Amino acid sequence: MIKLKTLKTALIQLKVVDDKEENIKVAEKMIREAASNGARLILLPEMFNTPYDNSRFPVYAEEYPGRSNRWMEELSKELKIYIAGGSVPEREGDKLYNTAYVYSDEGKLIAKHRKAHLFDVDVEGGITFKESDTLTPGEWSTIFAIEDMKIGLIICYDIRFPEFSRKLALEGAEAILVPAAFNMTTGPAHWHISARVRALDNQLYMLLCSPARDFSGLYTAYGHSIVTSPWGDIVDQLGSEEGILYAELDRDHIIKVRNQLPLLKHRRPELY
Repeated sequence: MIKLKTLKTALIQLKVVDDKEENIKVAEKMIREAASNGARLILLPEMFNTPYDNSRFPVYAEEYPGRSNRWMEELSKELKIYIAGGSVPEREGDKLYNTAYVYSDEGKLIAKHRKAHLFDVDVEGGITFKESDTLTPGEWSTIFAIEDMKIGLIICYDIRFPEFSRKLALEGAEAILVPAAFNMTTGPAHWHISARVRALDNQLYMLLCSPARDFSGLYTAYGHSIVTSPWGDIVDQLGSEEGILYAELDRDHIIKVRNQLPLLKHRRPELY
């Protein structure tokens, strides 16, 4: 097995509109650009093919393998890249899920994560949203590998539950992908903090990929796709507009941080 030292990644921050084919068209253009610039793992935002709205999830939902799956499969195989397809509304029987798929550089499905924690909130003076009106929570955690590098996968609200990311770290994850769509209430308050603290606590890279901000849409995402390091630093981030964020995941840095400040080794789970 090839031992990776670094992994070049790209986060695609696109403006999601009320047109599935247009969203896929724009995503493909940006993915091709990222691949041409050497990205090997490319991450899309949460619900990248549909407006983030309960009224749209049933309309845009796809049974596996649907339009979006076939597109990711073909594109990853053609470009010989890994595509973590943000998430899409998945229909299975009479249930809908917020589901993320990962395709290998051979076009094979290697991971599938259903959002485990549903965003049911009512923030006074801010936002009210109840995903459980249309969506069903997933029932598992998700980790996959690119060569010998293990990578975790969670979706948006999952990041607010520290135990979930910690479980992935204890299973060997050196990075966690987070397709997410924080809004203009939760984003300014908690986006950067969440990205940095989860990275720091688990001594790994966190990659949070958001849709671009669009005040004319059904839901206004915060943007600011971001990568944070095992030391808790911000490696880089975007603003609110469409763009591609590149980041190199450096395994030597992970090892260095974990050796100098061995938090995971110093855990005392018998106390908590």
